[in-house]
Amino acid sequence: MHEIDRHRVILSAVQDRSVVTVPDLCALTGASEATIRRDINTLDETKKLKRVRGGAEAMTTKPFVGLAGRPFSYNETLHIAEKQAIAAAAVELCADDEPIIINGGTTTFQMVHPLATRQLQVFTNSFPIAEHLLKNTHNTILLSGGVIYREQNIILSPFDNDVTRNFYAKRMFMGAQGIGPLGLMEQDPLLIQAEQKLIGQAEELVVLADSSKFANRSSLVLCPLTEITTIITDDGIDDRTAAMLDAADINLIVVPTSAAQKSGTAS
Repeated sequence: MHEIDRHRVILSAVQDRSVVTVPDLCALTGASEATIRRDINTLDETKKLKRVRGGAEAMTTKPFVGLAGRPFSYNETLHIAEKQAIAAAAVELCADDEPIIINGGTTTFQMVHPLATRQLQVFTNSFPIAEHLLKNTHNTILLSGGVIYREQNIILSPFDNDVTRNFYAKRMFMGAQGIGPLGLMEQDPLLIQAEQKLIGQAEELVVLADSSKFANRSSLVLCPLTEITTIITDDGIDDRTAAMLDAADINLIVVPTSAAQKSGTAS
């Protein structure tokens, strides 16, 4: 992980937990204790955090309530090659002028780059996806209303009568915290409520998940496997998982990724 990425993870971690130890930051970044201590000193000198004995703390207390799960800034550093290949395959499923939904996430965010060559109607609850598409593409963008959750960079509404109910999509593209025999899993009830509304507005549900997600589990099930039309993953998926998806009548798309590019970090 590069220095700028480590600094992002460190700053995100101290905002999430206020005080974070050096071993915790080593586990999050994969860096040595010596490297983390240098990073803490640098961020302390630039007044971005406070260096304390054994770790670091935030300059100010986090003034907002976040969602359960790891922040966007941390997840976006993981499995980058896989996410890019999966996202490119997802865009290949789309035709110009087609209405689609892109749920917020670090894998779905990678769709913005191949979408630069397309002209679709894109509904999203992701602030960074909307911002990038508006600035760099000719797609038509519709943004959901609600509260912006900073760490996940996602917009969620607690109301049933929001604009979500008025948008039809050919396909919805989304990621997941984990995937298992019971279905798609997430960690936050509010996230599940918002995503279930979006799923109901699309003819097909396409899940973008690198192969590490099949080993992840959570306490909350978003939807059963039977609601998923297609899963796009990388060639790290094992035969047992592929058989499970086949038994659920899911269209499985496996994209090749170079072993040299694989990050090797579980997400």
